[in-house]
Amino acid sequence: MNLRIAGILAMGLSLAACTTASTELEPIPGSLIYNGQPRTKLTKSPIGSTFTHRFLDPRGDRYLETYQIQEDRSVRLISRRKLNIFVGLGNDRDY
Repeated sequence: MNLRIAGILAMGLSLAACTTASTELEPIPGSLIYNGQPRTKLTKSPIGSTFTHRFLDPRGDRYLETYQIQEDRSVRLISRRKLNIFVGLGNDRDY
């Protein structure tokens, strides 16, 4: 009986942890929004449109990030991919 209650409590705690986790990507050094939103606004691009940004982080790793333009003309990071320096090896990684 006590084992059953402990199992139910453990499952409840794990489910609670899943619902509170953030799905937003955090900017890393090199990201366009690493030190906050860019000073210039993208006024001619349609709201909801996306664009990509390629960069090297301080360790020399290559990344490709995709951003989406929000209603207030800020940008939101929606995906990041670490690119392999060896073309064709298939080791690119999505975050």
